[in-house]
Amino acid sequence: MKKLLIALLAFMQICFCFAKSAVFQSENYSLNVEYNEKLIPGDAVFVRMSITLPKNHKKAKNDTEKRAALIFYQDKKQIDKVNFYSVGKKKNNQTYSDLLCGLPLSPWLENGNYSLKVVFSFSEDETNEFTLPVIFENRKFNSETIQLNESNTAIKTDNSPERTAQINKLNDILFTTMPQDVFTLKKFICPTTSTRYTAWYGDRRVYAYSNGKSSTSLHYGNDYGIPEGSEVRACADGKVVMAENRISTGWSIVVEHLPGLYSLYYHLSEMLVKEGDMVKQGDLIAKSGSTGLATGPHLHWEMRLNGSAVRPEFFMKDFAFEEED
Repeated sequence: MKKLLIALLAFMQICFCFAKSAVFQSENYSLNVEYNEKLIPGDAVFVRMSITLPKNHKKAKNDTEKRAALIFYQDKKQIDKVNFYSVGKKKNNQTYSDLLCGLPLSPWLENGNYSLKVVFSFSEDETNEFTLPVIFENRKFNSETIQLNESNTAIKTDNSPERTAQINKLNDILFTTMPQDVFTLKKFICPTTSTRYTAWYGDRRVYAYSNGKSSTSLHYGNDYGIPEGSEVRACADGKVVMAENRISTGWSIVVEHLPGLYSLYYHLSEMLVKEGDMVKQGDLIAKSGSTGLATGPHLHWEMRLNGSAVRPEFFMKDFAFEEED
């Protein structure tokens, strides 16, 4: 049995070199896997696994979060690790588990020897692992200098306890993963109909202060140059976990979509939802504005996965492998 298991795992790895999906079969279960194999700075890697256990299989662990994990390596050094969560349920007379996880890729990621490993255990006494072949594809980002007036300089350099508390509160939300909060698996839509970008995710920014000093940072989302009062709609189904005024981002809304996955909408002039509301994709949630640190009316749309910013366009495709070929 052990030799058969190793052979099947090797076959699965060969399959992955040519496609985004493969099948692993053992005496105890069958495993179907889909993932995006390209490692692109600022994007993410999502892996979906469907497991079928025979009726007489040894009792599986109840905690799906501990069943499987995705580990990201550079050479032999572990860079990141995320747990899978359940997006499926029982089917017919077999225990059918559908697991998903997403791992953000840093916008600073450079070419190197990377690998993805899945470690899984679907019974009390059986643990296995396999490696997913990946391809690195580089991306270039823009650079820009932002001239700040006196009021925006004051916001950018504000080190008050109030602003610090706001930053900590937001980070606490964005680094929270609730395995049961699966609100959507569909590809996302843009929250505005405008195609006028004034800034992109990953822009390398230099903020030139009114006092002659400066600082550098990374732009975490897309900016759309739209008139004040323009409609802002939910990019996907989810739960509103923040709707409040912040010093840096003005009137701001944060929506949870999947465990660890959030959309953010900044610099609003009006909010039409409150914390705790459930929204559907396309629902009108706000009006655009120029509140907080803004040089003019616009919408800042941002996506966070496990606390890290990811290029929003990544989620506007079938990132969860929900659509059938």
